[in-house]
Amino acid sequence: MLAVHFGAGNIGRGFIGLLLNEAGYHTTFVDVNKEIVDLLNERNEYNVVLAAESKDEVTVNHVSALNSMTEAEKVIEAIGKADLITTAVGPNILPIIAKLLTEGLQERVKTNQTPLNVIACENLIGGSTLLKKHVYNQLDETEKSIMDQVIGFPDAAVDRIVPNQVNDDKLLVMVEPYYEWVVDQSMLVGKQPIIKGITFVEALNPYIERKLFTVNTGHAVAAYLGYHYGIPSIDQALENKEVKGLLEKTLNETGLLLSQKHSFKQEEHRHYIRKIIKRFENTYLADDVTRVGRGPLRKLGPNDRLVGPAKQFIEVVGQQPVYLAKAIAAALKYDVKTDEEAVQIQQLISDKGLHEAITEITELRQDHDLFKLIVEQYHSLG
Repeated sequence: MLAVHFGAGNIGRGFIGLLLNEAGYHTTFVDVNKEIVDLLNERNEYNVVLAAESKDEVTVNHVSALNSMTEAEKVIEAIGKADLITTAVGPNILPIIAKLLTEGLQERVKTNQTPLNVIACENLIGGSTLLKKHVYNQLDETEKSIMDQVIGFPDAAVDRIVPNQVNDDKLLVMVEPYYEWVVDQSMLVGKQPIIKGITFVEALNPYIERKLFTVNTGHAVAAYLGYHYGIPSIDQALENKEVKGLLEKTLNETGLLLSQKHSFKQEEHRHYIRKIIKRFENTYLADDVTRVGRGPLRKLGPNDRLVGPAKQFIEVVGQQPVYLAKAIAAALKYDVKTDEEAVQIQQLISDKGLHEAITEITELRQDHDLFKLIVEQYHSLG
């Protein structure tokens, strides 16, 4: 079996590539990093280390790589033969890889009508749907009709912390032991791929929001509050009673929202929250708060991990999301000079004032309950 995977970075190799290998796939990575591509082709294997006391090491073999900049024709040929296509490139890169993916799919359906699923394993809601949109924008109506029959774009929710790392072995990657890969079964075409690490579900949105509003929200809260208190890493931030207490209260807010909205059993979700916090406390991950908190402009978006659940909390629960608002305020105060988006936010506040900046960043009206709460918490943080 052949899997074509776009993105040979740490997540691609340490998460998706590992599980594909364990499922018996030969994985052809597609990337623009010449050094990584050359090393994968030279060795045809790499090692993954688990970030735990045991430091267990797993060898991933049956791999090769193609450079999408210089070997486009070979990528197109690989897509024609693939049994599965996956991505882990980052949301902003999906439109870029869509062009080559489209060319590959166009050529494939001319001679190969075997069903094929394309799964975007990205840190956003509806990643595969978004990728499909970029692909279909390049097709005519006849091509779309053909693709609808044989090409599926099932959405997925993925979760595995891969810390920032520099290794002597450029292919070695450290990942946390925990992972979750959930795929929308209803969006598949053909047979369900047999991959032990995937959980197939009929309705994906509850699981996407559970992950986004617990893991992503929690990670961001720990980062922005950790930075506010002058703490350099996530695990150290969780050693601070004030930060940990605020994190727990924030995740209790998102947990109440998720339980009411998606009927998650509250005790089971509380157990999930405890498990997530335990992951953040893993000293072997040692993630910098500035890495986890980077890109605050995007993370403060109207439907992202902080503002999104806060708005829904007011609508669904009917209460004030005090701790989510405090986290939003901390993100607004995040003033890392080397973070372009953080600099933009501080400049916006300086130029237009806090109120106009909040409106521009979050798209909240100034008479919205959450807007008022954010302003209060901003001033209370000092």
